[in-house]
Amino acid sequence: MTVHPPTCTAFEGHRRIASGALPDVALAVREVLARGEQAPVLVFDDVTSRPVEFDLRGTPDEIVARLASQDDGAQTAYATDDPIEDTPRGRGRPKLGVVAREITLLPRHWDWLNGQSGGASVALRKLVDAARAAGENKDRQRAAQEAVYRFMTALAGNLPRYEDATRALYADDRPRFDEIVAAWPQDVRDYILRLSNTAFATHA
Repeated sequence: MTVHPPTCTAFEGHRRIASGALPDVALAVREVLARGEQAPVLVFDDVTSRPVEFDLRGTPDEIVARLASQDDGAQTAYATDDPIEDTPRGRGRPKLGVVAREITLLPRHWDWLNGQSGGASVALRKLVDAARAAGENKDRQRAAQEAVYRFMTALAGNLPRYEDATRALYADDRPRFDEIVAAWPQDVRDYILRLSNTAFATHA
């Protein structure tokens, strides 16, 4: 499994400061804070929009080193994603992860399944795969909606028609959502549109 380092984006008010790897963004935030800017500085995870906090004590090298050590731990935690097969295989059994179990269906269900190309087992696998794909799309859309809403609440709550944009987001009304967001500050708008790529059913 390939592990991609997390990325984030920092805003000073409605202006984007930096976007990219955590160390790069952290150093950009450090520079802005050192200037004593008055607008609040907020950093968001680029996937979930959850707030990201940096320990900015010490020199730039010390800040980068701290973040590197945290990133190494995260990669170790997520690198073990391959399935492990502990059950011994019988002679001649193909290594396909096949598990034999009983299911109960009505006669009309069996008649339909047996009439499908490849037989009942193949048809059932296709049905399960299709249901899983549909569920994953809905889960992906729901997660994207939550990320968009989380960012909008933090940074766009006082912008015009914020409530309308929220309603359009959860009503799956992409044209209305885009029309409202188009009038917002450019950096905020661009980030929201990127977050919302999979927040609507037609794009999930």
